[in-house]
Amino acid sequence: MSDFAKARPALWTPGDWNAFFGFGTNILVNMLVLTGLLRFVLKMPDSIVFGRILPALGLMMFLSTMYYAWLAYRLAVKTGRSDICALPSGVSVPHMFVVTFVIMLPITLKTNDPIKGWEAGLVWVFFQSFILMIGGFIAPYIRRITPRAALLGTLAGVSITFISMRPALEMFMTPQIGLVCFAIILVSWFGGVKYPKGIPAGLIAIAAGMLIAWGSNIFGLNIGGMSFQKVTAAFSHFGFSVPLPAFGHVFSGFEFLGIILVTAIPFGIYDLVEAMDNVESAEAAGDHYPTTRVLTADGVVSLIGCLMGNPFINAVYIGHPGWKAMGGRIGYSAATGLMVIVLAWFGIISLMLAVIPVVAISPILLYIGMLIGAQAFQTSPSQHAPAIALALTPHLAAWAKTLMDGALGAAGTTAAAVGLDKMAMQGVLYHGLEVMGGGAILSGLVLGAIGVFIVDREFAKAAAFALAGAVLTFFGFMHGEAVGIGGGFGVTPSVAFGYAVVAAFLYVLSWQGMAAPETGPEPKPAGVPAE
Repeated sequence: MSDFAKARPALWTPGDWNAFFGFGTNILVNMLVLTGLLRFVLKMPDSIVFGRILPALGLMMFLSTMYYAWLAYRLAVKTGRSDICALPSGVSVPHMFVVTFVIMLPITLKTNDPIKGWEAGLVWVFFQSFILMIGGFIAPYIRRITPRAALLGTLAGVSITFISMRPALEMFMTPQIGLVCFAIILVSWFGGVKYPKGIPAGLIAIAAGMLIAWGSNIFGLNIGGMSFQKVTAAFSHFGFSVPLPAFGHVFSGFEFLGIILVTAIPFGIYDLVEAMDNVESAEAAGDHYPTTRVLTADGVVSLIGCLMGNPFINAVYIGHPGWKAMGGRIGYSAATGLMVIVLAWFGIISLMLAVIPVVAISPILLYIGMLIGAQAFQTSPSQHAPAIALALTPHLAAWAKTLMDGALGAAGTTAAAVGLDKMAMQGVLYHGLEVMGGGAILSGLVLGAIGVFIVDREFAKAAAFALAGAVLTFFGFMHGEAVGIGGGFGVTPSVAFGYAVVAAFLYVLSWQGMAAPETGPEPKPAGVPAE
């Protein structure tokens, strides 16, 4: 008897409504943001945004969400369980900003042609796709040798800083909407409160946000920035656009290959680590997915999207435990894919921009950050908590540097122009943030793993990760802004040297047998010095 004959998992459950509105609004936020980046930062023509890029993006995300729904169905059949939750996926949020501000915008400004910027973005995704597909075969090995606290710790760092902090700040900039919607979500998804007739908390939060925003217009307060003029203008983008091949645009972008490879390689490695982290997060929540299949799928659907005109890469998302906790199973992923097709192919996303205050959706992203941050501590051994905290620090540095660069750029200056010494005198160690925050996802993973193995007194393994840190740092994958310097290596040689010395020190401890378990009185908690 075949596997499929043994069990037929439910394709939709009541909990899928909660997950659909939660995850669907998460996807909606990302689509609204990237549409804004294309139109208002890159000044991309609406004919390209709504006629080429969004339809291609819709196709990519449809294929991705449908694949992960199918993968969840297969896992449910194999295990006979009814609580399997599909992996969430969509446009990679960090990459959305990287490809916009590091690749597309500089080339657009240099050539004074947004189409050239778009073509460069397509080539960037082209190379990223192949890095993902190839890396899928080595990622399972890396995952086996890396402690859970390190994988989830660096994931929590990304989630708390780059995923959660901006929505949190937006909430408090418009607290009349943000705090109300946040409370509606928290009491349901964390507090277990059921709303009348089973209406999903995400839907109630959006409805409440819209009611406050539009209702405030009656009193002339205009909370949330909504206006009927924006709604009227949005209808001009209605229509039906299907994705069309963009091979010519992809290959035209190869003229910028030198600029593109500098970021494509390190961010390809970032993708590998992020996907491993998210698969590990799903396994911690009880659902085991094969890492190779996940990475290969992300690479394949990203390549398809790229060849059809989409300059944003696909990725498995942070947040699987959150969607599972609110009842998501198989159907929510497929339903989200169908929603994206409708939004992207019919131009409805422009109307969404005009009628929904983004701050009403922001609390959902903060919720995900809270959940992933908590999971790192809850599903790892308690003695590894210091290592998780260590894994967070590179992300805090990267986030702080990003804010400083934005503020300095708005003032028409840079850190170098102000002077690093002057900034240091005011307590702002900009260079330290720059070095520590470079390649934060890898830095956090390596530091977290070293911390775990030191806590466990497995000094040989800690030495191996310290040595890996030295090599990765020397080649610019960690603690540096780019791979190599002027075509050479040694981006931050002093940091690489430091890791190498640490590796030697830890290896000597291991070689001398100092990793033997202690005997005698009950050991002190990690981090408490010996008496």
